Order: sequence, then C-alpha cells, then structure tokens
Amino acid sequence: MTAVKPFATRSRFKGGKRPLSHIISDGLIVAVMWFVIVLTLYPFIYVLSMSISDPQYVVEDVIWLFPKGFSLESYARVFDNPDIWTAYGNTLFYAGVGTLLNILFTVLAAYPLSRRTFSLRTPIIILVTITMFFGGGLIPNFLLIKELGLYNTRWAILLPGLTSAFYIIITRTFFQSIPESLQESARIDGANDIGILMRIILPLSQPILAVLALFYAVGHWNSYFTAMIYLPDVKLQPVSLYLVKVLVQDQQSMMEGMMNQYDRALISVQLKYSMIIVTILPILFIYPFLQKYFVKGVMIGSLKE
Repeated sequence: MTAVKPFATRSRFKGGKRPLSHIISDGLIVAVMWFVIVLTLYPFIYVLSMSISDPQYVVEDVIWLFPKGFSLESYARVFDNPDIWTAYGNTLFYAGVGTLLNILFTVLAAYPLSRRTFSLRTPIIILVTITMFFGGGLIPNFLLIKELGLYNTRWAILLPGLTSAFYIIITRTFFQSIPESLQESARIDGANDIGILMRIILPLSQPILAVLALFYAVGHWNSYFTAMIYLPDVKLQPVSLYLVKVLVQDQQSMMEGMMNQYDRALISVQLKYSMIIVTILPILFIYPFLQKYFVKGVMIGSLKE
C-alpha cells in the first residue's frame, strides 16, 4: 500500500508558489504589526531617553527618540528621597497582599458558581452581573468606608476591591471547562469540595490564576485615585500617588538643597521622566514570567463549552 503524505507536506498551490494576493495580504499584516510595535514602544523609549539625557537637552526639548548626552542626576535625586522608598514599600504591600486576597476570594466565589449542583447559582450570578453595571457612587462609598472605620488605613485600599465581578465570571467559566468526571472521581474517593478545589481544580487552573495575578497586581500598582480619596496619611500612600504629585502638582521635595534656581529648573523637568521609569519598570518585569499562561488563560476563560 502506498503511504499517503501528510497534508502539511503537500503544497496547497500549483507549482508550490503562493498567489500574489496572499503575499500582499501577509505583507500588509506584517507592516501593520510593525507599525503597532513602533507605536507602542516609542513612548517608552522617549521617556527613557529623556530621563538619562543631559538636562540641558531635556529643557530645550530637542530629544525625539534617542538620548543626547548622559546624566543620572535625576535618578540620584529620586533614590535619595526617603519618601520614594516608603511609597514603594506601600505599593509592594498593596500589590502583594492585595493580589493574594483578590485571587483567594475570586476563586472561592467562582468555584461554587461553576458547580451545576449548586441550587442558588443562577440568582447569585445575576446579582454579581448587576454590580458590573450599577454602583453606589463615590460619595456613598466614601461615607461607607468612613463609617466602617477603614478611612486612613491600609484596609481602605484592600477591602473595597477585594474581588471583581468580571474576574469571577471569567474564572467560573474556566472552572466549567475542567471535566466534571475528575471531580466525580475524587468525590467517590472520599474528597470533599475543599479537597477537590485544592487538589484538582487549582493545579489545573494555573493559566487563569496567572491571568488573575497579572490583572490584579497591575491594578493595584497603577491605582492612585483610591489612595488619594481614602489615605490622607503620606506614610500610607503608594508610589503611583507620589508620581501624580510630581507630574500634576509639580511637587519639588526631591530638589531640596539645590540653591541654584537654574539647576532646579533643569532637574525638575527631567525628574518627571525619571519618576515614570522608576514607577513602571518593576511591573513590566512581571509580564515575561506570566506570558506563557496569559493567552491560554484568557482564551479558555472566555469560552464556554
């Protein structure tokens, strides 16, 4: 019997040549992709170049892409400021502890809603979905936080956003994609719901857990409005709020000791770019470690069997 060659090894086109329309379409796709890459990378390269260039060129606004001259004076000013380290510590606490609590409560909410045997599943899902479209508003939330005694405490950042209705639905959908036969087999072996969740569901849910960790961590890292409303104490404020003070309010606490007004004017402009780099760089390092789970988690969690 003559062996049939796999489909992948046979040419789909006569003579093995691709039509001109396919070549043109692929070229357009590649061109669009490169355009999007350049459009995305340019702001980062520009801000980085402004932060390490000579302050004179920064003030003159003659830098378009690559740095001109070299100076790390602005970074020295940033890292010599003790308020930055305090704000960084607060941000690490909010991002670390907050993300762990977010994932914990999201999983605990999504797992029962993924079970078909849970009788209250439908009405609870409806209530959860309603919260995605309607909210109490800023003033009622502020009054609630104050009456609960959470105002000017770290819990004012952690508790109000303990979980997200959208992420609960995404996680629930992912859990539903896990075969129920595995859970039934574990139940026959004597495992309870907690055992099934810990020994079967979670080990198979690394993609969606990585997505949740990334989204929640980025949300905590970039959040400044909640801290601006609920945390008047500077010692509790995150680095994102400190960045807002530098960019918007033009706070110049990092230039103390500089008597020369010309030098202060030079550094004050460059400090803003250096603060942006110092603020966003750590969270960017998380993406390469979670990238292999990211696409899989989003795609599986967004589809329903």
